[in-house]
Parts: sequence; structure tokens; C-alpha cells
Amino acid sequence: MDLDEGTYGNSIKKESWRTVLTLAYQSLGVVYGDLSISPLYVYKSAFAEDIEHSETNEEIFGVLSFVFWTLTLVPLLKYVFIVLRADDNGEGGTFALYSLLCRHARVGLLPNGQIADEELSAYKKTDGICHDHCSRSGEAGVGGRFTAAARLKMLMEKHRVLRQLLLVLALIGTCMVIGDGVLTPSLSVFSAVSGLELSMSKEHHKYLEVPIACLILICLFAVQHYGTHRVGFLFAPIVITWLLCISMIGIYNIFYWNPHVYHALSPYYMYKFLKKTQRQGWMSLGGILLCIIGSEAMFADLGHFSQLSIKIAFTSVVYPALILAYMGQAAYLSQHHILESDYRIGFYVSVPEKLRWPVLAIAILAAVVGSQAVITATFSIIKQCSALGCFPKVKIVHTSSNIRGQIYIPDINWILMLLCLAVTIGFRDTKHLGNASGLAIITVMLVTTCLMSLVIILCWCRGIFIAICFFVFFGAIEALYFTSALIKFREGAWVPIVFSFIFMIIMYVWHYGTLEKYEFDLQNKVSINWLLSLGPSLGIVRVRGIGLIHSELVSGIPAIFSHFVTNLPAFHQVLVFLCIKSVPVPHVRPQERFLVGRIGPREYRIYRCVVRYGYHDIPKDDIEFEQDLVCSIAAFIQSNGSAEPNRPSDESAKENEKVTMVNTGIYLHEKVEENGAYMESGDLPGPSKPQEIQSPVIVVKKKVSFVLPKSPKMDSTVREELRDLMEAREAGVAFITGNSYMRAKSGSSFVKKLAIALYDFLRRNSRGPSYAMSVPHATNLEVGMVYLV
Repeated sequence: MDLDEGTYGNSIKKESWRTVLTLAYQSLGVVYGDLSISPLYVYKSAFAEDIEHSETNEEIFGVLSFVFWTLTLVPLLKYVFIVLRADDNGEGGTFALYSLLCRHARVGLLPNGQIADEELSAYKKTDGICHDHCSRSGEAGVGGRFTAAARLKMLMEKHRVLRQLLLVLALIGTCMVIGDGVLTPSLSVFSAVSGLELSMSKEHHKYLEVPIACLILICLFAVQHYGTHRVGFLFAPIVITWLLCISMIGIYNIFYWNPHVYHALSPYYMYKFLKKTQRQGWMSLGGILLCIIGSEAMFADLGHFSQLSIKIAFTSVVYPALILAYMGQAAYLSQHHILESDYRIGFYVSVPEKLRWPVLAIAILAAVVGSQAVITATFSIIKQCSALGCFPKVKIVHTSSNIRGQIYIPDINWILMLLCLAVTIGFRDTKHLGNASGLAIITVMLVTTCLMSLVIILCWCRGIFIAICFFVFFGAIEALYFTSALIKFREGAWVPIVFSFIFMIIMYVWHYGTLEKYEFDLQNKVSINWLLSLGPSLGIVRVRGIGLIHSELVSGIPAIFSHFVTNLPAFHQVLVFLCIKSVPVPHVRPQERFLVGRIGPREYRIYRCVVRYGYHDIPKDDIEFEQDLVCSIAAFIQSNGSAEPNRPSDESAKENEKVTMVNTGIYLHEKVEENGAYMESGDLPGPSKPQEIQSPVIVVKKKVSFVLPKSPKMDSTVREELRDLMEAREAGVAFITGNSYMRAKSGSSFVKKLAIALYDFLRRNSRGPSYAMSVPHATNLEVGMVYLV
């Protein structure tokens, strides 16, 4: 699937049943690897609280009943039938819900938003009519179906504290997902390797489990840079083999050991379990909740597949296989109350002895697949956070040119590996790893429940009663598991809290520092009148070439420009104030990416260009980016050719902030260089009228130079301006970025000074704006400034 064509792939994915079934098959290896290996450790973790397994089997049947209803209510009912419908243009996950709320209620905290962003096709939802009715109802102030939603919307837009709380809630869920990316690989791999206990003596296996698990983890993280697509074709067969294996073993155990185990599916056995075990039974719920580990992946990985394909895979393959596996384990354990092994309730005891070695090998492969999915999801969510200004800029490597979303972040990869090894060596047992992972999982689900309740009101415009019912029903279930997991704070549950706290500080400080820096730029931007007073030459020598001045501002002239002019004796003949920003949508169509405007009179040759990316978009390399930029400016020049022939300077200054989207690529002939020869393209259509809701469409894969079209109707001033642009492009492009140092003002509070110092440390040790544009070091010029905030 091509990146540009596949960005909006849900329409493509729904073409035929063959496509849907293919995606369902592929989702088994990507989405369900983590969920499918949960039978390895659920029973062991549930019975780790000194619950004795009696002859009446009330404990075993009670755990089975809890597992069955938890799998039915949370992954099946909540995620498959409800949450999957809350997609953000086909994307899912915590930040997708937050992005959805930001657009419907305008509660986002991105500083450089524009009204023009709301004209993006991805900004609007299919329920836009409902949302419009909701807004009109709120504006009318009369009672009606949408009054509660409108009031809630206005309340959140009015109070900044509520917007901050919503951001913190989204960050908590995000941080727990990152923590799960550390804990789940350790738990999965260690649980799979623990099958060695039944094949050798205790003295030997306890010295082999940890080293083997660590070796597998090191190999797993070491091959991440190759990308999922290199070995992805093996994922689905491995998971299918594993699901087939555990379901067949489950059926065998049911018929051989206890055919009446299905009675335990009655919810009455949950009541009997809690009544008999009391506090120990309640604490064991922290182990039972591990049966839904990986459920969030169904929603988080929605962008790679489709709703229907994920639903088909879960309901027809994953769900029945897991139920059979848990029932088979319960049937076996119901006839084996005393086991010699210290790991009395483990998965491998229910596997026939002749099959244990093959099952062990398949389990290790399945654990690696499940861990791979979690690691990839961690990379993806960190990219989202970075795009939306909540995480420092990091190096992002796109491992596939055809499949979007497959990325590799080297720095994060090695940090995750070190943390995985640390918790594996530190805990050395599934009990503590399960406690830690359980708390991370249930916290993410609680955050999803809270955000979904708001989505039901604000985005779906359903009644507040429906939202309350959703929140109370699923929130009560998850709160019960949350309290059980939280009470094990000293037994491993402290790990995700510490991880989340550290990442939370980093993310919130980065977001706070980004806002403070933008406010400083906004307050210290240069007056347009100052620019006009310099004259066409700006008072200095104009040298050949294009100068791209990077700025976060979408309007006004940044202070870095005056600082540059003051200290350097020359400037480029064409200046472009470039703002590369993210918008709260997953993808921006190529034809809607560029906003172009003019600063000052035409003879100044100064432009503004706002380049918009979604939080899942892949920035182009420097060559393609330059070509797109030049084409967008050229389109703007010709489409606005006769708009202001003799406009006074003061009138020009008033409208210099206006940026428009135009259809590019149709005003210049292209000369495409291929194999050392030039081939000139044919005549292209004439210019279209400038529009506020159109933008450049540039898909250029080869090195291109431009020549003016031989049109007698072209205005002489337009032709001259285009000629200057082409000459400047041929002379080269220089990127001018700011290398700022942030300091807190004297008299600031200690907390603010600490936050600014931490932000400045993170900023100086992370990727700069030149990386986001793939700028070669030879063409990048940094201008130093001190920011006092």
C-alpha cells in the first residue's frame, strides 16, 4: 500500500470480503499476539495469593468464571462492539480519543492552531451533522436532546483547568502504555521460558530461566531496526499455530479430565469464589485481569486494519480459542489438586508430557510475536506524543516504504531493552511481573473508559444517561480490578507507577516548555511596519538562493529574523518563513498540506508557508520537501498574480498574514532528470482560482527543475516573480533555525525554574527542527537566542 494512497485506507480495505479476510488474517499476528499468550500466566498469577485449591474445585471454577466473564465483557463487549466505533479517521488509541475530543470541543492545547485547520477533510467526522445540531442547540440555550452535550462542551472550552485535566488524563494513559511496553515483553518471554521447569530439576531451571529470557529479549530488541515487515509474514502463522495448539489441548483436557467444566461459566461461581476466599480472592483478581492483557491493542492498532477485520479475527478465532484453553486448564486442575512442582498452577502442567517441548518452542515464538506488537505500539504512541508537542523530538526511522505506521526509534528501543532486562533480572518470577503489568493494563482501560464517556456525549451526541451507564458499568468492573492490582504496590505494582511518573514529568514539562516558548515568540515577534521600513533590499545585500526561516509562529515575523538581520550582512533573494506544525488529525492529505501567503509587498520576495502534518504522517525527505515547497509558492504567485498590482504598503501590511491553499504543480513545466538526460513534460493546464480550502498536490519522486510555461497571457510581474523563484531554487536552499536557550525570569518560583531548566536540558539533548525537515547539516544555519520566560 502506497503511503500517500494508503493514508486513508479504510475505503480501500472495505472493497471486498477477500480484503477483509486478508486483513483479519494479518491482524492475528499484529494485534492478538499479546492477548493470545495470556494462558501462560493467568492461573499461576491468580493462585499466587496463597489460595488453596480444594477438592470442591470452587477456587478453580471461580477463577474460570471470572476469566470467562472478563473476556466477554471487556474485550468482546466494550472494545469490539463499542470502543472500535470511536475511531479517529480510522486510527485508534488513547491519543486518537483525545484528538477526537479536541476537535469536537476545542479543548486542545496546541498553541499554533488556525481556523483554516478546521477545513481539513480529516478534521470533520461523519457525525458532523449531529455535532452541528449539538452546537446550535447550545447556542440557542433551549432544552433539547443535545443540551447536555452543548453545556458540557461550553464548560470545557471555558475553563482551562478542565482542559489541563483532560490532557493529564490522556498522558496518564499514554505513560501506562509505555510502561506496558517495558513489562509485557518481560512477562511474556519469562512465562514462556518457565516451561523449562517441568523438563529439568529445580536446581537447574532456576539458573537457566533468567539468562535465557534475557538473551531472547536482547535479540528481540536488537532486530527492531530491520522492521516488522521483514519478519511480519511469520507472525500470523505463529499466532494461529499457537491458538490452534492451546485450543486443541483445551478440548483434549475438557473431554479427558472433566467434561462438566462448562458449569463453571455460570456467574454464580464468581460469587462462591469471593465468598469462600474473601480478601485473598479479591487480591487474586489482579492476576485474573491478565487474561485481558493486550485488549487495548485491538483499538490502538486499528489504523493498520479495519473495524470489521479486527472483529472477525477476535470473535471467530481468538475468543473461542482462549475460552477453550482456559476451560481445558481448569478441567485438568480440577482433577489434580496436589502437584509436585512448586509452580502448581502453571500452564505447562496441563500440557501432555509428549507435547511439552514442541509447545514450549511455539510458546516462546508466540511470546516474541506478542512482545514485538507491544514494542511497535510503544514506538507509535511516542511518535504521536512527539507530533502533538508532548514528548521531546526523537529520531524516527520508517522501516517500510509501503506500510505506514511501521517505525523504529533507536533511542527508545535501547531504553526499553535496558528497562526490560532490569525488571526481568530484578523480579525473576511471574508473580511480581504480573502485578506490575496488571496495574498498567487496567489503568489504560480506565482512561479509555473515561475518554469514551466524553466521546459518547461530545462526539456522538448521545444522551448523558447513556454515557453515565457506560462509565458506571465498565468503570465499576475495571475499578474492582484496579483496586486489586493497586494494593500489590510493594509486590511489583510500584514499577509501572514509577515509570509512568517519570514519563509523565518528561511529557508534561515538555508540553509546558513548548507553550512557554511559543508565548515568548508571540510576544516578541517583529512588527510588520519595521519590515516595511527597511525597504525592498531590507537594508542589506540580497544574495542568490532561498532562505527558509523556521519558526513556530503561524503569523507575524519571529524575533530570530531581526536577530539574524542585525548580525549578518547579507540575506537571500527569496525568504520563506516556514512553520511546520502538527494538527490533531491522524493524516493530512497531500493536497491540503500547504498554506502559502505573502509578507510585505511583492517586490520583497518574502513569503510565509505553513506545512501541516497529522500525528501519524511521515515527513518527506529534504529533496521532495523542497520541490513541494517551491511548487506551492509558484502556485501562490500565479494564482494571486493580478490580485494586488498597485496595493499601498499599509494595505499590504494589513493582509500580509492571510495564507491560502492553492492547487500547485500546474503552473510550471517540469524538466525531469533521469539517467543523465532531461525530459521535458508536456503542457500542463492553466492556473485555477485561489481557494481557501485547497492546497498543493505534489507527488515528485525524481529530481526536477522547472521552466516557465510559454503563456502569452501571463502577467509580466508574475513571470518576473516566478523567474526569481526558479533562479533562487537553482542557486540552492538554506535552512535557518533558532538555537535557543531558555531561562526562567528572575523572581520566578522554584517549580517554574526547575521545569524550565528540565525543558531546556531535554530540548538541547533532543532532535531540533532541522531533523523534522530532514535538513542536511551543510545547508543548516543556526542562530542563537536566549529566551526569558
